[in-house]
This record gives sequence, structure tokens and C-alpha cells, in this order.
Amino acid sequence: MKLYLRGHDYKYAAEQIMLTLFPGERPTYPEEPPQAGELAAVVSIFRGKVWATGKTVLHHPGGVFSGACRVRIDAAVGQVELDRALQKALKLSFYRAATAALGKEPPWGALTGVRPVKIPTKALLRGESPARAEAALRETYHVTPTRAALAMDCARASLAARAGLRADEISLYVGVPFCPTRCAYCSFVSADVGKSLKLVEPYLEALFREVEAAGALLSRERLFVRTVYIGGGTPTTLSAEQLSALMGRIRAHIDLSRCTEYTVEAGRPDTITAGKLAAIRENGADRVSVNPQSMEDEVLAAMGRAHTAADILRAYELVRESGIPAVNMDLIAGLPKDTPKGFRYTLDTVLALDPANITVHTLALKKGSRLMSEGGCLPSGGDVADMLDYAWQRLRAAGYLPYYLYRQKYMSGSFENVGWCRPGFENLYNICMMEELHTVLALGGGGVTKLVDSEKGRIERITDPKYPYEYIGGIEKIIADKEKLAEFYAAMEKR
Repeated sequence: MKLYLRGHDYKYAAEQIMLTLFPGERPTYPEEPPQAGELAAVVSIFRGKVWATGKTVLHHPGGVFSGACRVRIDAAVGQVELDRALQKALKLSFYRAATAALGKEPPWGALTGVRPVKIPTKALLRGESPARAEAALRETYHVTPTRAALAMDCARASLAARAGLRADEISLYVGVPFCPTRCAYCSFVSADVGKSLKLVEPYLEALFREVEAAGALLSRERLFVRTVYIGGGTPTTLSAEQLSALMGRIRAHIDLSRCTEYTVEAGRPDTITAGKLAAIRENGADRVSVNPQSMEDEVLAAMGRAHTAADILRAYELVRESGIPAVNMDLIAGLPKDTPKGFRYTLDTVLALDPANITVHTLALKKGSRLMSEGGCLPSGGDVADMLDYAWQRLRAAGYLPYYLYRQKYMSGSFENVGWCRPGFENLYNICMMEELHTVLALGGGGVTKLVDSEKGRIERITDPKYPYEYIGGIEKIIADKEKLAEFYAAMEKR
């Protein structure tokens, strides 16, 4: 789609709302004016002293459509608040023009960010009633009633999590960027162990150094770890001995006396063994993931998995026998060769296992994934909607509650990813990460530390190198960079 920005330079905001309404399009910024019959949008902002107006003129094969939105700006405090108001006017004007042209509205309306739950959460924190917070989602942002109700459920879970956190607590993420093979939908930077086995040991040695340095840093700053999450990649790509060494190093150097939740993302059933689960359990973890994505062999093969549905059932039984109390299982709606009937079978099979948590993702076509470059036989947006509708009905009927959600670019049907749980089994790490409730210190290749000042709404990021060999070679700088945590907390204390 051709985009023409007038009176502003909010390119990212314009692209976000464009992708929400026209997910198959990519933005261009030509100098020549739009031609008759082609897809183009002239997105303007007009500012006065009290009000600002966003206006979009959308050139569409079906005609020319206009949308406008006026916002008050005289009370905006600072540039950040002003930018938010102006971008709101921009997005809603584009939304109104585009939905007039398309004759339909997406499930999340005009919301474009990955964290829609933040809107009702902030409203509730300001003292607004739940009814008013939910109405704002529907009336201001045109969110459908079912999605608005979902956001409210997750906002309540976020507020409950927030109430139980202390100012001197953080979460710890430890990344293991190795997998046995790469799935077709995956864009995470993880190394195929078959090709990079020689990197595993030096990677762990570098990671051990970062764990030790992190422990010293947290001790010096008097910060305590509330949750631990070992993710990847696939952490159980490591051997039982390597898992024990890593988790033992964490326990030896980082104070876990306040840790109330310890998760290891076992993930791929073809990496799960009784020995690895014993190592995980003996080193303090109380949650693991067994992520089938699908329980149909044809779909598993299409997405590049080397295991079968029967392997998933065997892995799940091993977890139960290990004594690890909480199990999460990930499913994906919209996988290649999947159908509404097949997805219903997958969900029903997983529900029969009765895991503590079930996370229902919507397929997102990610840059760098094989599906993005090669395509595939993907279900339609309507079929994905059927899959998610069935999941919502069955999960609620079975006693599961939604507790966190997030969205991604290029998602089938512009839907969402939702974590569901048995009451009392909310994954606190997931809530803290997605709702940015407190600092998450990330160790390992590709880890992104988020330093969070929740009072000021300020977030700073520290990114570790993505590839294992870059991580190994840059470990000295990586450890030094983490000292920014001390500077961040020192600045908070000076207020």
C-alpha cells in the first residue's frame, strides 16, 4: 500500500494500523500521487492549540473513503503523552476509513499493539469501574465484545499479580538457543544441535560466567528473584548432566529464597526423557512445558517436527511420573494442513490430559521463518476463527481461565495468543513479562533484559547477541553491559 504522511512523521503508527486492516500489504512511500483504482492512504494530522484532528483519505479499488478523529491535546503533559494522543487520532482516522472500505471490522478493532490488556489495566488502576474500562475498549477502539471480555479477564489477573509483587523483586530468564530441528513457523534464533554440537559446551561455559556475574550483581543491588524461566530454543536439547550443571550453577550463585515459581520449557517431546525430567525436578523446577502444537501427525510433519502425536503422549506421561506439579501445553491455531475439525481433535485430546495450563497461539507468519519464505497450505482466517471460538468454549466449560494474552504481527485473522489455566496455576513469569510489571533479567544468547520502572512507566532494554558463537565471543562485554541494571535502580532511588 502507498502511504502519504502529512503534518507528522508517525511512520510506525501508520504502518501498524495499516497492517491491522490490510495484513497482506507492505508500505511504500512514493513521491508521485496515488493513481485511480490503486490502494493508497493519505494520512494527515492537523493541530490546533486545544484539539488535533487525524484525517485519512483511503484510495481503494471500491472507491475513495474518508475517516477522521479529533483528540484534545491542550492537557497533554510532555512529548510522550502528546505523541500518544496524536497517534490515537491517526490510527482511529485510518481505521474508520479502512473499515468503511472493507465493510468489516477486525476482532481487536483499532488496537495495534502487542499488549491490549494494558489499556483496561491502566483504567482500573486509575479507579475506573470494570464496566467503564470494558466499555472504552468497545466504544473507543471498536474491540468486539468477546475480545473486550477476554482483555478484562487478563487485566484482573495482571492486577492480582501486581498486588503480590515487591519493589525489590525481579524475574530471571535464562536462554538456551539450541533445538533439535527448526520448525517451519519459527523465527527464533536457535542453532540446530546436529550442526552445532561443538558450540553447546563453550556456550554453557560462557553462560555459567554470566550466571555468576548476575548473582553478584543482584546481591550487590539487594534484588531478589521471584520467578525463574529457562527457555529457548529448547532447553531439553541439553543432556541431563548439562541441565543439572546449568540449574545447579543458578542455584549456587543466585539467591532463590523468594522464588515462588521455576519453569523449564521442555517443549519438544522428542527431547524429553525421564533422566532430564529428574534433573529438572531435583534442581527445583515446579513447571515444565510439553508443547505439541498439534496432535495430528500430518500437521506435525508439515511444520517440520520429527515426532508423532504418540510421542507427545509418552512425553506427557513421563512428566506426570516425574512428580513435577504443573504442566503447560502449547497449541497453535492456523498451522499448515490443519482444519477446524483437526484442531478440535487436538484440543479435546489435550484437555483429556488435564494439564494445569494450556496456551492457545494463533499462527504468526514471522520474518525469517520457512513459512514466510516458502508459504504453505494454511487455513483461512475464517477457519482460524472457528478454531479459536471452539477453544474458548471448551476451555471455559472445562474450568480454565484466561490470564495473559499478547498479539503479534502477521497473525492469521488478526487474532491473539492466550494463556489459560486451572484456577491458582497462573504463570506469574508470563504475566510479568507480557504486562511489564517488573524487571526481567535475561541471561544467554538472544536474551532481552527489560529494566522496568513501573511507577514512571519507563523501560530500558539490554540485548544479548543472538547467535551462540557471537554470545560466546562477546561474553566480557555482555557481563559489563548488565551493570546498566545498577545504574537504572540507582536512578530510581534518587527520585
